[in-house]
Amino acid sequence: MQFGIFTVGDVTTDPTTGRTPTEHERIKATLAIARKAEEVGLDVMAFGQHHNPPFAASSPTTTMAYVAAQTERLLLSTSTTLITTTDPVRIAEDYAQLQHLADGRVDLMLGRGNTGPVYPWFGKDIRDGIELAIENYALLRRLWHEDVVTWEGKHRTPLQGFTSTPRPLDGVAPFVWHGSIRSPEIAEQAAYYGDGFFHNHIFWPSSHAAQMVRLYRRRFEHYGHGSADQAIVGLGGQVFMRKNSQDAVREFRPYFDNAPVYGHGPSLEEFTRQTPLTVGSPQEVIERTLATREYVGDYQRQLWLMDHAGLPLKTVLEQLDLLGEEVVPVLRREFAALKPAHVPDAPTHASRVASAAAAAQQEVVA
Repeated sequence: MQFGIFTVGDVTTDPTTGRTPTEHERIKATLAIARKAEEVGLDVMAFGQHHNPPFAASSPTTTMAYVAAQTERLLLSTSTTLITTTDPVRIAEDYAQLQHLADGRVDLMLGRGNTGPVYPWFGKDIRDGIELAIENYALLRRLWHEDVVTWEGKHRTPLQGFTSTPRPLDGVAPFVWHGSIRSPEIAEQAAYYGDGFFHNHIFWPSSHAAQMVRLYRRRFEHYGHGSADQAIVGLGGQVFMRKNSQDAVREFRPYFDNAPVYGHGPSLEEFTRQTPLTVGSPQEVIERTLATREYVGDYQRQLWLMDHAGLPLKTVLEQLDLLGEEVVPVLRREFAALKPAHVPDAPTHASRVASAAAAAQQEVVA
């Protein structure tokens, strides 16, 4: 199982000091967080894509390329690649290029985002969101899997004899997760292609997460990719830890109360009861994360949001120390002991290259 963090790149005022970091500081902090993630033994860091304030994350591939050059093991992903408003030709080219630069340590999570105005900024209509996600991904797959593509659709100009360059590393495209909080059509899309499904249920109760994952698993099996429990599932979450849970609650409360995405709404206590947000000790994070398996089954990737709501860099790095030293080693051991042998591990470039080679060998033998 893979463990890691994701960032959305928000530039938020620290409610305890009144100070707002500059965009430059926030971008540089993201790099420090990525280096720390590898240092403490995490597997993955995922980077967001936003094109509006208060975010400084408009070009995830640029950031990921820089991080790739400064790390050796960390797998780089996206916490959203906007498949609806980013040209699939650019996605095909940019992520294949990044794949080469990072020696395969790349995958991506496709999503529609949660900012309505972004659609007209890029010449699209939000009412076409699902349709754009489906059509653009169908084209993206062809660009990665076919050397020459002739294509015509509804939402972009046609392609005639087009070759996307560079070609995917080792002939194997980056693994794709389809991310969605509420759209069953996206779970269906992930299942149809046999791709991963990432449910970022940080704002939703466990019952909703369970429903979405069940749908994906059922349809994954329906399309013949394996049994339902072999489907590739990722989950999002949020944590804030201190050695003592009371200290964690006291320190995090002002950040929660003023956070742009959920501040001035339900209380911290209500939100932690209703969603995966865990504010407490490392042991509480371990227990709540292990309990996730009870309603989604065995899954392959767990990512947490930690650098948000104005939390200072020093605090985020302390959180990563706790995560790497006290939480993830226990979760690795416990989840590994529980996982049946037939349930696959999270895909990596190496494992997918090996699978492609084995499939090619079987064709030769046949």
